Amino acid sequence: MIRYFVTSIVLVFFLFFSLETRSNQLPSFSDLADKSSPAVVNISSSKTIKSYSNRGFGQRGFEDPLYDDFFKRFFGEAPNRGQREREVRSGGSGFIISQDGYLLTNNHVVKDADEIIVGLSDRREYKAKLIGSDERSDVALLKIEAENLPVALIGKSEDLKVGEWVIAIGSPFQLNFSVTAGIVSAKGRSIPNGSDSTYVPFIQTDVAINPGNSGGPLFNLEG
Repeated sequence: MIRYFVTSIVLVFFLFFSLETRSNQLPSFSDLADKSSPAVVNISSSKTIKSYSNRGFGQRGFEDPLYDDFFKRFFGEAPNRGQREREVRSGGSGFIISQDGYLLTNNHVVKDADEIIVGLSDRREYKAKLIGSDERSDVALLKIEAENLPVALIGKSEDLKVGEWVIAIGSPFQLNFSVTAGIVSAKGRSIPNGSDSTYVPFIQTDVAINPGNSGGPLFNLEG
């Protein structure tokens, strides 16, 4: 009985020591997140699109098939309502690259937008102007009228190593300035861009990326 008890103590101690050693080997991302977050921005864009529908039943109109099926069963097809305009809003992330208000994001976050609003980490908001974009690489350059802004340093992809720790900061599901961590899984991944025959190399990572992270930066431990 005493032998089993002593063996249990040794196993528990070994397990605790192993977990503690492993935790000491893992990096802390808190300082990196504190230093890098001020240069990250939240982006909200809106645009008006035209749509056609012969539906329109229910509180949410033609956008809700549950309402449509219910009312069609009792009242038949709704008359054609023709062309309608509606506002579509989308969100994403970005990062500041100059103190005078230039910043980068993904092109698809702001494409054809009527209005672009940029939110800073200190809760200030600015209307942004689209300076230029490249659809093939999915990059857009924006400008806000502000000065003395914190800036994210742009690294070189060739200096990044596979297996290196990285963090992403962005606004997934409109949860602003969320931090997720992972590693660089591969470099130079080529993904065909639609019908375009050219390819753009990407960094592959296992960092959790969700809708709203688009356009946000990826930081290594050096920031």
